[in-house]
Amino acid sequence: MSESGSPFERYKAALRRGHVAAQRGRLDAAAAAYREATGIAPDRSLPLVGLGGVLARLGRSEDALTAYASALDRAPADESALRGRAAVFSTLGRRSDAADALDRLVAVLDGEGRIADACDAARMALEAAESRGRRRQLQASADRLTAVAPDDPIAAEARKRALAILGPVTVATDAGATGAGTTDGTPTPDAAGAAPDPLLLTMAVEEALEAGDLDEARRRALTAAIGHRAAGQFHAAMDACYQALAILPSDPDIHLLLAELYLDRGWRGPAADKLVLLGRLSQLTGDHATRGRLCYLAAARFPDDPRLAAVCA
Repeated sequence: MSESGSPFERYKAALRRGHVAAQRGRLDAAAAAYREATGIAPDRSLPLVGLGGVLARLGRSEDALTAYASALDRAPADESALRGRAAVFSTLGRRSDAADALDRLVAVLDGEGRIADACDAARMALEAAESRGRRRQLQASADRLTAVAPDDPIAAEARKRALAILGPVTVATDAGATGAGTTDGTPTPDAAGAAPDPLLLTMAVEEALEAGDLDEARRRALTAAIGHRAAGQFHAAMDACYQALAILPSDPDIHLLLAELYLDRGWRGPAADKLVLLGRLSQLTGDHATRGRLCYLAAARFPDDPRLAAVCA
């Protein structure tokens, strides 16, 4: 990108260079690009988070902590900065500091309604530094998962991990928690493969929109949503879905993914409502493929919902 471009374009170009260089292991070049992006847009946290990750990989732990702290000054609820800060503290053996960062992360995730993720963060905080307060917090998170999302396999797995360090575990394994992909057949990364990179996917959407290729932008937005979901970035995944819906509001793939994202966050009511509406639409349009996919999800997650039973009868 030329120097004559707008500040936003130069910021995006520097950020992209940093991210690509980091992926390729060119850490010094990545750090330089992230610093350039910060110089162009000093109010943004993202390049500072990237810089912190690169400095941590270079073994410059104190500098990494400074970068993460600067990111949190700009965005106090930045999940990646909090996780990165906790990881660096753990590497340095500063377990209490790592636990404090994770405590802060718990509050952020809980405030966003991501109760399973909050439970996992609370578990890591307790593992980093034992305390009665953290033990109570983890127990409360596990109990809340049972009350709020009793049938959610993701919540069940988070609760199982929590109980594993709180005491004896008597929770049965949920066979539905380890599927090979989403219910609409979209592949999700497994333990052997890397998740799609969310930042690069988001930039790909922007490039397609700038080129005026709306169909490609919609496809890339859907791919970005899947990548964000795989990375646990549920807010960003939903934003990508809404971006895709702005291009094609009737796309059933996007509506099904949104229903799954609602379930990821424990929002069973909105997820069921979306499936009901999509089911009625598929009946009107004769879209049997969509109806079959949503009924598969409904049978797995809402077996007792009479509205969905009627749609899928």
